[in-house]
Amino acid sequence: MTDFFQNGVIATLHRLNPDNEEVLIKKLLKSKKRRPIALVLPALFSEFTGKALPRIVEELKKVSYIDQIVLSLGKANKEQFLYAKKFLSCLPQETVILWNDGPRLQVLYQELEEEFFSWESGKGLATWMAYGYVLACNKCHVIVCHDCDILTYKREMLTRLCFPIASTQLNYEFCKGYYPRITDRMHGRVTRLFVTPLIRALIKILGHTPFLVYLDSFRYPLAGEFAMTTELAWRIRIPSDWGLEVGVLSEVYRTSTLRNICQVDLAENYEHKHQELSPEDASKGLLKMAVDIAKTLFRTLAGEGVVFSDGFFKTLKATYVREAQDALRKYQNDSIINSLFFDRHAEALAVEAFANGIIIAGEQILEDPLGIPLIPSWSRVGSALPEFFDKLQEAVEEDNKMVNGD
Repeated sequence: MTDFFQNGVIATLHRLNPDNEEVLIKKLLKSKKRRPIALVLPALFSEFTGKALPRIVEELKKVSYIDQIVLSLGKANKEQFLYAKKFLSCLPQETVILWNDGPRLQVLYQELEEEFFSWESGKGLATWMAYGYVLACNKCHVIVCHDCDILTYKREMLTRLCFPIASTQLNYEFCKGYYPRITDRMHGRVTRLFVTPLIRALIKILGHTPFLVYLDSFRYPLAGEFAMTTELAWRIRIPSDWGLEVGVLSEVYRTSTLRNICQVDLAENYEHKHQELSPEDASKGLLKMAVDIAKTLFRTLAGEGVVFSDGFFKTLKATYVREAQDALRKYQNDSIINSLFFDRHAEALAVEAFANGIIIAGEQILEDPLGIPLIPSWSRVGSALPEFFDKLQEAVEEDNKMVNGD
């Protein structure tokens, strides 16, 4: 059962009444004339052959308050793009696919690279480009985003994610989803054993700085589900790597106000695909995720005036390990009282890997304090390349006209 506790500096909107979805839908249908909603779905082609995406599509067929669906497709050739297009043709909403590997969008990526920089291809870049298309169409007031690997997906998740932004009663500017991730054991190792202990270790060293207190207010900072107004989407920059979620939270903090930010309980439980830890290889798996997240966090703190050194990162590692070990003990006790499986050795190995990730991230920060620049805000792109939005809209529409044999 959920609680009604308000923690931290942002509003927490709980799932106290799981039976009121139809009430929320009626309100969303009333407000959609003034606040139409676009849904962005970043996806790899491999997800079209998995178990989660077919379920998501079946649930989306029931959604009447979404006006536009934009799926940003990665790692797909032409045949796979056409397959995805046919796969989604059953949806009743206006639906388009951004074929990121297609020749038309590759030309636009090259234009961006010549004007700005070359970013790492991945979820962050795919999501950002989908936002650009929604902004180019200028049809919607709200952009909602969620992953395509959610095995427990239900329409209610989307309804609750949309409502704080689309509802004229609430008027938030940014909303982050959260949920428990439990089967016969606790999941979410990067959040439980890395991000939260790291933030609290930083608070011990740096004090209760407003930005760290803000981050510590989120129950699931790495959730891939968030919603925002198009006005905010114009302003924020985002990382192209695994630092996407923390990077978005950092940009929202920089460009919005705390009273316009909330988090919402989306579901009774949430399950998606799990990644390997890869403790010996910082270029893949959860260790790469941890390193990218740490670098995003450190660079944001540098922008807040924090000065880093080799000694700082060594102290941070030791402080983090203590925080993570305390967290590990709490999770073990929580598992015992709930009769859940808990592999203390595996959890301890994860903490050791993440601790090494802090040092790796610190070394990379000291060597290159700026790193790969964030993807620029869409307002900056519009200033530098005034014709880009028309080109993007035309390229996506031309791609979506294709049929087999073209």
